[in-house]
Amino acid sequence: MKKDLSLVEGIHDYVLRNSLRDSELLQRLRDETLQDRQSIMQVPPEQGQLLALLVKLIGAKRTVEIGVYTGYSTLCVALAMPEDSYTLACDVEESWTGIAKRYWTEAGVAHKIDLRLAPAAATLNAALAAGEAESYDFVFIDADKSSYDTYYELALRLVRPGGLIAIDNVLFFGAVVNSNVLETRTLQRIGEATLQVLRDLNNKIRDDQRVDLSMLQIADGLTLVRKR
Repeated sequence: MKKDLSLVEGIHDYVLRNSLRDSELLQRLRDETLQDRQSIMQVPPEQGQLLALLVKLIGAKRTVEIGVYTGYSTLCVALAMPEDSYTLACDVEESWTGIAKRYWTEAGVAHKIDLRLAPAAATLNAALAAGEAESYDFVFIDADKSSYDTYYELALRLVRPGGLIAIDNVLFFGAVVNSNVLETRTLQRIGEATLQVLRDLNNKIRDDQRVDLSMLQIADGLTLVRKR
């Protein structure tokens, strides 16, 4: 078995130097987000670039973002899609999404993004009630972990056959295999019950015959799910 290269010192910096195509705007958004005490929630730049590549690969024009925060991943995806694309963006926090909207406007993609400030499950159920089942190409799940299973099931109903769902934080700093990790980071508020939701969902997707999948060790763990 080959050695896990993520454990080799300097390999992460090497990957960034040789693959990351960053922009000044994205860097500014990351820097501003770092001023927030919850900045740990922001996806790293290499993950944002991967999401952008994925939507290009599948030709996505309609996407869902479950959990916006300050809008970094939403911006990466919106920049990667055509002018007539549409993103249904779900969040509940106006102060964080206020930052997002400033950067979306500056980037010229605000017209692509429909921000709904309401519980995500309610927004997604409303989309289904409006006849939007199987009308989306891509869904990114990066919100409250306790609701991940609910979001996964709703995403499966919204995404088209052959569409893609990306689920963030599936390794949760390694806590899925060692819950003691939570005691050594700023994650004490995450209870064992919430952590178990992630473990259960990972097991569920592994055995879910409705989808094809790959769990990646990028950032905090990212599972890619293709609806059959």
